[in-house]
Amino acid sequence: MSILHAHHGAEDVARKTPLPKAGGERGVWAAGIAVFAATVAGVWYSCRLMPDDHPMHMPGGWTMSCMWMDMPGKRVAMAAMFLGMWTTMMIAMMLPSSLPILLIYRRAVMFRRDLHANQSTALLAAGYFAVWTLFGAIAYAIGLLAADATMKWDSLSRAVPILSGITLIVCGIYQFTGWKTACLKHCRDPLLLIAGHLQGGRLGAIRLGLCHGAACAVCCASLMVMELILGIMNIPLMVAVALVIAMEKLLPWGNWVARVVGVAGIVGGIAIAVSGRGI
Repeated sequence: MSILHAHHGAEDVARKTPLPKAGGERGVWAAGIAVFAATVAGVWYSCRLMPDDHPMHMPGGWTMSCMWMDMPGKRVAMAAMFLGMWTTMMIAMMLPSSLPILLIYRRAVMFRRDLHANQSTALLAAGYFAVWTLFGAIAYAIGLLAADATMKWDSLSRAVPILSGITLIVCGIYQFTGWKTACLKHCRDPLLLIAGHLQGGRLGAIRLGLCHGAACAVCCASLMVMELILGIMNIPLMVAVALVIAMEKLLPWGNWVARVVGVAGIVGGIAIAVSGRGI
């Protein structure tokens, strides 16, 4: 009898506990569209702002963007500008394909009658894009070192087209690896990961964002490297990569999209390496 009374008491408490007033999923969609529009505008502005109008012609027949050049007295400003542009670009490129996990997570925490569903969802997004900001910081550091080396040694500069072609080939091959397949599977079906972080509250939301961001970064690493090689400031290329990422994650035949891109990377890399012409 006491057990039955406790059961009914728990049901009464659940009924009396208000659901979070989050404005419904329409509010999430509206916020997502607003953020997406703002970041697209930010990327467009950043591409016009970044000093890429006068690239340096290098030995080997290729050109180096000014943003990879070490400018004494402006190093911190240039790094901050790149990271700001990179993070804005990642939000614009990744938000369409990451919005489903945000909605699924929000539904799950609201089902648990979490009064901070919107905050937790925002923290998940913050953790996710923090990983991509770190990815950009590492890429920028490597880019500066590579640019400095090519400016010091002409022989290395002349080898850049061949090295770029080889890198594209490696990126294409990566699209067929088990790492790519496993991480793409995670991105396409993140329910198991969400279930493992529902008990952690807002801290769990941050951890989930970091875990999901890490898996997504491993999944899309080859695509990001391809974009860095072919032209980080190329808006049509950004759009193409964003579409590929969305198709890989959201379409039923996303695995085939990954393989087609892999073949394109291998063929393009061979063409660049054999021709020895700069990008």
